[in-house]
Amino acid sequence: MTLVSLSFEVHQPIRLKKNFFWDGYMNRQVVPDLWKYYFDDPENQRIFERVSDKCYLPANRAILEGIKKLQGSNRSFKVSYSFSGVFLEECQRYRPDVLDSFVDLVQTGMVEVLDQTYYHSLASLYDDPQEYIEQIKMHRELIWDIFALRPTTFENTELIYSDKIAQIADRMGYKAIFTEGVVADPNYVYRPPNTKIALLLRNYQLTDDIGFRFSSHNWEEYPLTADKYASWLARTPGKCINIFCDYETFGEHQWIDTGIFDFIRSLPNQVLRYENLQFATPCEVAGTIPPERELSIESFVSWADLERNTSCWLGNALQHACFIQQKRLQAPAKREPRPRPPGHLEDSGPLRPSLLYLHPRRRAGRGAQLLQPLRLPL
Repeated sequence: MTLVSLSFEVHQPIRLKKNFFWDGYMNRQVVPDLWKYYFDDPENQRIFERVSDKCYLPANRAILEGIKKLQGSNRSFKVSYSFSGVFLEECQRYRPDVLDSFVDLVQTGMVEVLDQTYYHSLASLYDDPQEYIEQIKMHRELIWDIFALRPTTFENTELIYSDKIAQIADRMGYKAIFTEGVVADPNYVYRPPNTKIALLLRNYQLTDDIGFRFSSHNWEEYPLTADKYASWLARTPGKCINIFCDYETFGEHQWIDTGIFDFIRSLPNQVLRYENLQFATPCEVAGTIPPERELSIESFVSWADLERNTSCWLGNALQHACFIQQKRLQAPAKREPRPRPPGHLEDSGPLRPSLLYLHPRRRAGRGAQLLQPLRLPL
């Protein structure tokens, strides 16, 4: 039996004001409202509203429909979500109905919620891991507050991973952790050195068939139908298949007229036509399949771009300068006497993920393709 886990990354970045630098905002000392000072709230709301209507709500309806059709059977449809804390805050601020729809999904019992960094940040790359650990704890508490769950699977920002990151997750009590499937055969479970945690690898080829190639008329496999995709899964050797894509694949990256929603609605039944396939959550994969072997990854890997490392975010001098300056802001921000003014933590926090999309040039691969649909103001 091959276990198929279907996981979704759900994050929406917060956009800075376009004139933030040129109007001298960085040099002002007295700020009455930090949120309005840094961030383009009307633009953030406009984009969140658009993506909610094009992606989040219709995708949630399609997933819920699939779960309900198979609920109670011995072969259920299961998925998992990794929400950034920033995304959940935006739900609360702009579209509570979107958050309610995710809660409805979780309450079916067929959905696993993963932990990640609260701000979808690069804090795991800091020499001192304390900030990184604090962000994970913040995220853990938010997931408890909203969903009343304690996640056991961890996914670092953009699947950034190394042995060190796995060891931190292990010490924090997680049972499984994800990274990109370029380091070994992705269809098995592994064990990082000096840990008890299970290492799950994303099958990037099968994921990108949905995320990037689905609507490409130049692709030799176009059009991709649910029955064709299920047949590929059934023929894939190994013990598990971990599909992990951006949730905005559905309706935002791949528009409704591509047939992407018909695809995801049909996929559960098409997959379960095969006796050797069964849906499972990541924690079930980790708990069911013993590790194939120990796998050590000393240098950082990620799911970004063709390089699958951190050069997507730290590939030039400007990015390094931003990264270093942001690290330097942490200490003075934390030294500020309490109580802090409203928006203080939000001010410091959402600036952290802003580095993720400062791509210096157009590049092939996942990171470059993120830029176009998000239309970030650089």
